Amino acid sequence: MAVLSKEDDLELKRLAEMKAYLEKKIADFEREIEHLRSFLGVVDSLLAEKSFKHVKIPSEAQLTMLPEKAEVAAKHVSEVWPIASTEGTHLADLQITESELILVPDSSIRYDVASPPLRAFLVARVLDPMHTKDQEAARTGQLGADDVLVYEVEEDGGTLKAVRVRNYGDQRRLVELRNAIRWTIRRMYEKTLQAR
Repeated sequence: MAVLSKEDDLELKRLAEMKAYLEKKIADFEREIEHLRSFLGVVDSLLAEKSFKHVKIPSEAQLTMLPEKAEVAAKHVSEVWPIASTEGTHLADLQITESELILVPDSSIRYDVASPPLRAFLVARVLDPMHTKDQEAARTGQLGADDVLVYEVEEDGGTLKAVRVRNYGDQRRLVELRNAIRWTIRRMYEKTLQAR
């Protein structure tokens, strides 16, 4: 076993102190980022409340003239929330019903379904944890099995066609999902611009 000289021992102590300092700084920055994200969520929520538009529900007479699939959707969609880039480009619509959110991307934009903002953030860090939390609540009897959040990512040849989230829950969770979805689609749009 090698014996460390005083210089080596001193250097090891300095390195350990530097490591502790860096770890503390990283933790501080991560806390600051979380606070900033929280503040951004509040601002996003206020913006969302002021920017959504209500959809007029057709009358029964009008519904008889619609195809069956459109009829079902028209009866239940209560709100459509357009999502735009910071420059004002229309990116997608978020259709909201009592129990379901449907993200419908703008058909003129090709969003890659394998994009990290979708897979690594929205699915892995938002939807999966919500689903797991609901499953645990259902297991302990706090939530009905039919009320567990489930989601589906629809694609066609690698292009995102829709994200459906059923049983999203209460108003707080709705706001959280709307903010996460808007952030995701905006980052995905930025990636499509970079790929051009």
